[in-house]
Amino acid sequence: MARPPRLVEPMAGEPAATVDLGNETALLIADYHAGIEEGLRYERGVELPSNAEHRRQRLLALLSETNADRLVVLGDLGHYIGETEGVEREELDALYEAVVVNRGIEMTIAPGNHDGELAELFGDRDGVTILPASGGLLGEPPATLGVVHGHTWPNPELLSATTICMGHEHPQVKLEDSVGGYRVEQAWLRGRVDPAAMMEKDDSEPPGDAGDPPELVVFPAFNDRSGGTWVNVDGQGFLAPFLPAGIPDAECYLLDGTRLGPFRDV
Repeated sequence: MARPPRLVEPMAGEPAATVDLGNETALLIADYHAGIEEGLRYERGVELPSNAEHRRQRLLALLSETNADRLVVLGDLGHYIGETEGVEREELDALYEAVVVNRGIEMTIAPGNHDGELAELFGDRDGVTILPASGGLLGEPPATLGVVHGHTWPNPELLSATTICMGHEHPQVKLEDSVGGYRVEQAWLRGRVDPAAMMEKDDSEPPGDAGDPPELVVFPAFNDRSGGTWVNVDGQGFLAPFLPAGIPDAECYLLDGTRLGPFRDV
């Protein structure tokens, strides 16, 4: 029997989505990259004023608009890959205070490749759940939600979910005009997974029932300073080890909901 559909509803004009988990509503985002300005200064010599307050207020506004009970971060909550300190730690501390302490909204984090020291900062704090790097399941069967960052192979158990949500790619599309100009916009990717392509070669047969495979939703980055993968440009390789093979027929959508069709044809 096919699984019932799981509603992952992107918010119009925002790199965020809501999910009904049955007993609570969750707001999902990916790639917050707290402290990115400090990182860009050291990594590339780029000087940008901090956008920490704007990022936090933007997220708080979305939490209020959706009346969310839980914030789910699909990895890369922080930006610096090593120890979390300095302005990044200050931004993360302020975010925790605003979301969990002041508003009573719990956080679930599927850690990403930039979150190596996150467990030391948040692991023992009330209201925060940190999942394994291979992801985890939220909600109750038969309509569970799989969440993972995407920088490693996902736990095969995620293939039993109705929908899998991930970050890491920061998907973008390059849109050209008739005179050679172009613009780049953030995008969503959504498509049914190829279960075999989602597993490491040494894994056994994918788990699950005889129903349809789960949908995979690749989130745009919440942080608009973090760059991304141009999914419709030849030579722009995907970052996740299971993409694009894991969603061969994925369709591309802009933040405003415009459907562009199969990402390979955009």
